[in-house]
Amino acid sequence: MRKLLAATVLAFAASTAFAQDGTTVPDGPGPNLVLEIGGETEGRVVIDLLPDVAPQHVERITQLANEHAYDDVVFHRVIGGFMAQTGDVQFGKRGGDIQMAGMGGSKYGDLPAEFSNRSFTRGMVGMARSSDPDSANSQFFIMFEAAPHLDGQYTIVGHVVEGMEVVDAIKKGAPQLNGLVEDPDYIVTATVE
Repeated sequence: MRKLLAATVLAFAASTAFAQDGTTVPDGPGPNLVLEIGGETEGRVVIDLLPDVAPQHVERITQLANEHAYDDVVFHRVIGGFMAQTGDVQFGKRGGDIQMAGMGGSKYGDLPAEFSNRSFTRGMVGMARSSDPDSANSQFFIMFEAAPHLDGQYTIVGHVVEGMEVVDAIKKGAPQLNGLVEDPDYIVTATVE
């Protein structure tokens, strides 16, 4: 009986994420974006994508993951207590010149905003963009903490359901350089399940 109870608790913990207020955020129907992280921090992060909230953005992330475009892309901007940003498939590839990381996108056009009434709580994933609300392309960020000032300003595409401890450990950037990371951690592989 104890083994069964322990297995049930472990299965529940594996299928849920915890919001900042301690409530659980269930793993929905997906698809799930699975990131294998490498560098100083290693581990697996699973993001439950929300096609019902942001269908075009989820389609783009899925497309780029299926093309292996996110493989070897660095976390170029990481601000402790705020968020970790990655996904620049144009300028953010590890092993190359990443000085322009954060300025690029993909070979596809920018996407129109898909704002929702969802809130940027811990573990939420949003699409990065320029000052133009309709400029998201391939880059995304994962929240370390809640940031309600982002609500309704950036498209939410998913939430972490596994590996938040890995996200928390991603190498942080210099605060005086807006989170620019020297020798950054990176996405080894990104797959969709």
